[in-house]
Amino acid sequence: MDILINVVLPLSLAIIMLSLGIGLSIADFARVAQRPKAFSIGAISQVVMLPIVAYACVRAFGLSGELAVGLMLLSLCPGGVTSNMVSKLARGDVALSVSLTAVVSLLSILTVPVLAAWAVQHFMGDAAPDVSVTTLAFAMFLITTLPVGIGVAIRHAAPSFADRIDGGLSLLATVLFVLIVVAALAGNWALFVENLPRLGPALITLNVVLMALGLALAALAGLAWQARKTISIETGIQNATLGITLAAIISGQSEGFSTMALPSAVYGITMYLVALPFVAWFRNR
Repeated sequence: MDILINVVLPLSLAIIMLSLGIGLSIADFARVAQRPKAFSIGAISQVVMLPIVAYACVRAFGLSGELAVGLMLLSLCPGGVTSNMVSKLARGDVALSVSLTAVVSLLSILTVPVLAAWAVQHFMGDAAPDVSVTTLAFAMFLITTLPVGIGVAIRHAAPSFADRIDGGLSLLATVLFVLIVVAALAGNWALFVENLPRLGPALITLNVVLMALGLALAALAGLAWQARKTISIETGIQNATLGITLAAIISGQSEGFSTMALPSAVYGITMYLVALPFVAWFRNR
């Protein structure tokens, strides 16, 4: 289990982020300047609105301690590859989805460490583990920013090679995601069963409210229907693997998955259950 937590988990996340980078091009970043309004609405929804709604859910469902921290950590994680896939299935604005994922994923190295440190101290008080913002930012760089950057560089330098490995890498990333979620649930099974009556509804509510608010905010901004769908999805779909990895780094626990990882692990399942009706609606309109 020690090797799983300290080696396999961060390596798996790095591979998942590399698969994200392989699917990106420099044009995806440049597109932000071409569509500032849509990008700004999507970024505000993810970076500002999402943690606020998560905090409200923590309070509304009476979560505390490590479970509260875990839900807040999840809210700080951008969508990743999953949100791009869901946006494509929903016939949304895939170019906008990719651009949002690309930029917000890179920005997370600045936002996540500070907000994560605050959440740990706020919800755990004297029981909080020591969290170094600098150390967490460096870890974020190694397991998220650097792999994405390498992937983009490969796409730019050798696009044919990137195309050849893109499908296989995406499949590997999906398999790793499933294994990480299953391992995190199995490692906290008794806690999962005990807290599911509160945690399940809290996560489903979080997901539904975020997707609805993302859609409403995009509509108020006068964005096209395709862009509205994408912003809804980008706001409601989080990178559960990153949440589990952050929980492991912050807790420093090497003998099993931390309780902080449980919200992200459960969300790794519930987000598909919530997203499915939205996708069905989006596709038929």
